[in-house]
Order: sequence, then C-alpha cells, then structure tokens
Amino acid sequence: MRVAMLSYHTCPLATLGGKDTGGMNVYVRDLTMTLGRMGIHVDVFTRSQDEHVPHVLHDLGFGNRVVHVPAGPEVPLPKHQLAGYIPQFAEGVRQFAAEKGIHYDLIHSHYWMSGLAAGALSDGWGGTPIVQMFHTLGEMKNRVARSDEEREGAYRLDGERQVMRRADRIIAATLAEQAQLEWLYKLDTRKVTIIPPGVDTCHFYPIPPDEARAYIGSQPGDRTVLFVGRIEPLKGLDTLIRAMAELRFQEAGGRVCLVIIGGDPDGDADGMTAEMARVQQLCDDLCLGKLVVFLGRRGQDTLPYYYSAAEALVMPSHYESFGMVALEAMACGTPVIASQVGGLAFLVQDGETGYTVPAEDHAALSAKLAALLGDPLLRQRLGDNAAAYALRYDWGKISKQVVGVYRELAGLGNSP
Repeated sequence: MRVAMLSYHTCPLATLGGKDTGGMNVYVRDLTMTLGRMGIHVDVFTRSQDEHVPHVLHDLGFGNRVVHVPAGPEVPLPKHQLAGYIPQFAEGVRQFAAEKGIHYDLIHSHYWMSGLAAGALSDGWGGTPIVQMFHTLGEMKNRVARSDEEREGAYRLDGERQVMRRADRIIAATLAEQAQLEWLYKLDTRKVTIIPPGVDTCHFYPIPPDEARAYIGSQPGDRTVLFVGRIEPLKGLDTLIRAMAELRFQEAGGRVCLVIIGGDPDGDADGMTAEMARVQQLCDDLCLGKLVVFLGRRGQDTLPYYYSAAEALVMPSHYESFGMVALEAMACGTPVIASQVGGLAFLVQDGETGYTVPAEDHAALSAKLAALLGDPLLRQRLGDNAAAYALRYDWGKISKQVVGVYRELAGLGNSP
C-alpha cells in the first residue's frame, strides 16, 4: 500500500514548540514511522519553507520520504496567506507522483488546508480515497477566543466545511471531537471513525527521577512543575503562572520551579510573540523571578528527561482536541493536571492518572498542585497508573486501527 500523507502548513521534522509546531507534527512523524515498520510506503508532503533544505529527505526511515514542495515563497508565512498557495502545492504533489511513476492508494490529509489539497489531488487522480484529520477545529477555537485577534476567519470555517463534504472518512481523536463535528458543523457522523493518537512507548517511558534531573541540570532540592507547548493564549499559560504564584505561599516542601518548554523567550521586543511578552510580564508582575524558567524549544530526544524529572505536567488549555503532550508525560510516569476540556477530559483519568480542573481556574489548579507536591506516595501512585494507562495508546496498537480504515477505503479488505 502507498499513502500520500499531506501536512501542508507544517513539517513533521520541525523542532517542537514553535508557532505552528506541536502535536500534529508528532502525530504525522510517528504514524509514518510506524506504518513504515508495517511495510506501508508513505510519502509525507509539506510546503517548503526553506530553499536551503533539500526538497526530499529520508529522515523517517523505512523508505518513507518527506517531500518539501515549493508553493509560494520558500519562507514561513502566516496561515491566512498560506491558503492562496494550496493549488500550487497540490500541483507540486501531482508532478512528484508523475515523475516518480507512483500511484497512491489513499490520501491522508492533516488540518483543513491539507484537506483542500487532498480534494484537488483526488479529483485529478480519478477519485483516490481521502482520510482527513482536523487536529483542531475553527469553530471550537472561536468559542474559547477572548479577543478578535484569536478568532479564526470565515476562510477557515468555510474551508473546513468544504473538506468535510469532500473527505471519504474523518478520523476524530475522541467522542468529544465527534460531538463537536456533529453539533457545530452538522456533519453526518457515519463518516467519522474515532481513533486516538498514539505514543512511542519505546521513546517515552519512565526514567529514574534522579537520573533525569541530573541530565537536565536540576539543582539539588529543586522540584519541577512542567509546561510543554506552543506559547499562545489558547494554551492557558497565564492560568498556570497565577497558580504558581498562589502555590508559592503554600507549604510545598522546598522550592518549586515552573519550567516552560516552547516558544522563543530570548527574542527582542519586535521578534517576540505578543503572548510570550505577556506571560513574561505576568511573571514579573507576580514577582516570581527565578521560580519560572523559560527554556524555549526542545527536541523530542530530550523531552523524556524533562517529563521524568517533573513532579507534574500541567496542561491548562482552553481547548485541546486530544493532548499528546499529556500522553507523552503519562508514558513517562508523570502525573498530569489538565483543564477539563476536549480530549483532555477523556485522556486524563481524574484521581487515577492525574487531575482535571476547570479551565481558567488558577485556585483549583494550585490546590491540585499542592496536593501532589505534598504527598509523594500519591504522586507515585498516580504516576504508576499513568504509565500503565499510556500503554493502551502505544503506536503499535493505534496504527492497526488506522490501517484498518486505509484498507477499507482502498478496497483491500481486512487482511494485513
């Protein structure tokens, strides 16, 4: 089987924590590598953002390729500009397939812009089946937006609806996402299959905390609360910072630091994002000083050490379709405290693998952090439960469900 995997606006090889890099990048990369182990050939097509990067890379192994397709200027562009280059991107994919003499059995597209490209390719290839994943939904982002700047434009909402009509199958991460597709977009859920993302349990597993702390350079006696993700209002980082300020005045058994992985904290005033500047100013306003450490972006190879060294990972998001960072931390035996929203409400088992708290409630978040930090036996129990629970999401199990959808749509039956 040959699959054309479309990730138009972001490359699966990009360093995590940037403006447009996160769980979707990890999903595309890890699924592609797992499919390769299963003997399925995958070409991942993404828009070229750097003319100095080779257009074809084999970094995902197993004969699979990442193909950087020139479409517009080969530089990062805002999403509202990217939509105009989708036809050029689709034509670049078509030309690559024609030059290589490849027939793809199926197109798997990620995010709505890739879905538009998939529709054009399918039409040109005589109806190649399309599997679509949205990862986030514009209507959901607008429901939690706190300013006009955070709201998604009509061009995205219209594009999402067009993709929903055209796709042969839509994979939703949770029942919550399926419900959102039904309620907000009036989608016929008969074309929806629920398959959660997976986690690479060969990479994310519990590391002895003392060894993990030594690797990341923690000072003796320091205790770490961890945040990993993009620095944008949707992630609710301000709620976590306020919770840490409240925690500072509680008895927690030693200095507790908040370590933030993501974004670019060292840029100048013009280069720094508005949200990074805002949360850094909030830290100053709350006099947190060295209790909050902004590390910027980190590679996937180092994340297991940070997860394993932390007392807890916190995801205070206003909206998450799933929450792959939470799953990675759980696989490392780290309890997770997350907002009771979207996929996080399904993934984090309250009182068993961590805690869920109302979004934007820094007092509730602080109370759960204090409970974990003050009770090492509780922390150990929740961490052990989290590691065991995460094994259900091993990519070896999840990928078989994805391949089942592929084979059904491609008319290949159920045999491997």
